[in-house]
Amino acid sequence: MSQIESKLEAMGLHLPTPPQPVAAYIPAVLHNGLLYISGQLPMQNGQLVLTGKVGQDVSLEQAYNAARICTLNALSIARDMIGDLDKIERVIKVGGFVQSADDFYDQPKVINGASEFLGELFGEKGCHARAAVGVNALPLNAAVEVEFILAVAA
Repeated sequence: MSQIESKLEAMGLHLPTPPQPVAAYIPAVLHNGLLYISGQLPMQNGQLVLTGKVGQDVSLEQAYNAARICTLNALSIARDMIGDLDKIERVIKVGGFVQSADDFYDQPKVINGASEFLGELFGEKGCHARAAVGVNALPLNAAVEVEFILAVAA
């Protein structure tokens, strides 16, 4: 078991089965040492667990936790693609999308759910560039979607 998976286990978490795409794309592309992971929704056991607009239907805390779920799904895809999460040399970039009520402005706090989780798991290697964007709608009415770029060892 990888060190990262051991950390997850110590946190009471485990990697889920990688979620299946909900449209015409593939979960990830590995190219020139970079793993580009498609936007992940907060899916558990094949079901979307959080829908609606943050700041209206969904609380900041719920959305923060959803960003963590998105990250766990992305890590399951990474393991599927590269075989061992210890091959992740650096988290390069996180892109977060928050389905927001018109007067909700705390998108960065929502995406901190992904960023802080990556920091817990990877330490300094988990520090990354980031965007946290409010949007009018997301696929399947998801409250949050997060995409990732990771540097991986050969």
